[in-house]
Amino acid sequence: MTPDEIELASSAHQRIARCLDQVRAVTIRVTADNGNLPPVEVPVAALPFIGEMLGAMSQGKAVTVMSYDREMTTAEAARFLNVSRQFVIREMEAGRIPFRQTGAHRLADFEDLVRYRRQIAARQMGALEQLADDAQELGLDT
Repeated sequence: MTPDEIELASSAHQRIARCLDQVRAVTIRVTADNGNLPPVEVPVAALPFIGEMLGAMSQGKAVTVMSYDREMTTAEAARFLNVSRQFVIREMEAGRIPFRQTGAHRLADFEDLVRYRRQIAARQMGALEQLADDAQELGLDT
């Protein structure tokens, strides 16, 4: 994204965040170089998502949108989890990631992968907190 696009995303994110508590319905106007297009009505329930997406974009982050009920191959799951495909297969075979097999292919529900990623993150945070406590106990935190 260009710096101008990042600034635009940041501005839009801030405006949507201010609106969240005050609106029941919202109209977003999309314009084109050759004139106005018809306004687009957006349900209020979509605003937090749009705001979050714009917030990520304003930080220069890539954004991917996918259906929560989507199935992913082991290669897609590995990219999502930022691990190797073989690691995903081992976790599936160990029962830590639910999957179904179609022929030679293993498919995992995206919802299960999100749950697995949250569990891993929680365990990692617990381990970091334990390390910090141990370091403090040993006087290594100064």
